Amino acid sequence: MAVKSIQLGQVWRSDTDGQDYLVTKVYSEVFSQFAVLRPAGITAPDAPTVRVKVNKASNGAMLPGYTFTQDGAF
Repeated sequence: MAVKSIQLGQVWRSDTDGQDYLVTKVYSEVFSQFAVLRPAGITAPDAPTVRVKVNKASNGAMLPGYTFTQDGAF
């Protein structure tokens, strides 16, 4: 599911294991944008992070392998 933009604090569900992940950082490298995710149920200092490249299209942005889980106009 595409959203208008990837923002800090959004929750995305992994398509492979069904676990929820929280967006903790969004940054750009040259011509690509990346999001850093951590599992939502683990406290921040102990959490392993995952870096995912943001896919952008005409209908918005999405994280491959993840599904946006929140309702609202983001």
